[in-house]
Amino acid sequence: MHDHLSLKAIQKEWHGTVKSYLIGFITSLLLTTLSFGLVFTQALTGPALVYTIIGLALTQAILQLLFFLHVGQEPKPRWETLVFLFMVMVLMIIVGGSLWIMNDLNDRVMSEMMEGMSHD
Repeated sequence: MHDHLSLKAIQKEWHGTVKSYLIGFITSLLLTTLSFGLVFTQALTGPALVYTIIGLALTQAILQLLFFLHVGQEPKPRWETLVFLFMVMVLMIIVGGSLWIMNDLNDRVMSEMMEGMSHD
């Protein structure tokens, strides 16, 4: 497939430009600084702060996927994107299943402990 391309052409095809790396880096620095600033200055507190930081973290993760890992930018077929999405799905199953199991165990154990305490 890439028999006629030189090594430099293949590297250029799979890597971003210096401009895109700089945009990604500066944007990541700004988002990190904004998150730190919100916590340090206590401009937001409680759930508003938590949800804002989660939003900034997700934004930064998406920007890093686009600017540094180039997810979704490869030519068809998009195998790397499919592998990444499969990895996210497996990770969500593991995390969701673990939280479900821990919550269920907490309900079972704590309900038995509460029943035991009420009989005394």
